[in-house]
Amino acid sequence: MDKLDTVFSCPFCNHGSSVECRIDMKNLIGEANCRICQESFSTTANALTEAIDIYSEWIDECERVNTVEDDDGA
Repeated sequence: MDKLDTVFSCPFCNHGSSVECRIDMKNLIGEANCRICQESFSTTANALTEAIDIYSEWIDECERVNTVEDDDGA
């Protein structure tokens, strides 16, 4: 079985492999940070959370915000 990615492309600056995800199991927080543009995202984590889950939630949140803004402007 292949390992899941732990570094990703930034949805803001589009730099490849610039986003690192960290999981703080003590505080149950997952965080994604871009080392190029300094954008970040944090979410709740649990025992099953992986880096891809944090990144996917960030992308989903970006799409949700953009959809709301598009709806407001129409």
